[in-house]
Amino acid sequence: MQKKIPTRKCVGCGEMRDKKEMIRVIKTPEGEICLDVTGRANGRGAYICNSAECLKKAVKNRGLEKSLKAQIPGDILEQMNKELGE
Repeated sequence: MQKKIPTRKCVGCGEMRDKKEMIRVIKTPEGEICLDVTGRANGRGAYICNSAECLKKAVKNRGLEKSLKAQIPGDILEQMNKELGE
């Protein structure tokens, strides 16, 4: 029997993809927003595809802000742009 692969929905493009292929952004219980490299940190999470185009869509349609129920600081967006190689 094949093991089930967890999937998550991208807040930018809306496509379902494997969890391991995506980047997780979290809002910690203290209210801090940061990138979750491990995928296991505590807090409310939002997933985005590993592409700069999806990040642009997520910023434009405010998908990250809606998912995390908070404003996204500019430094986090810059860090994500660097992570995606833009």
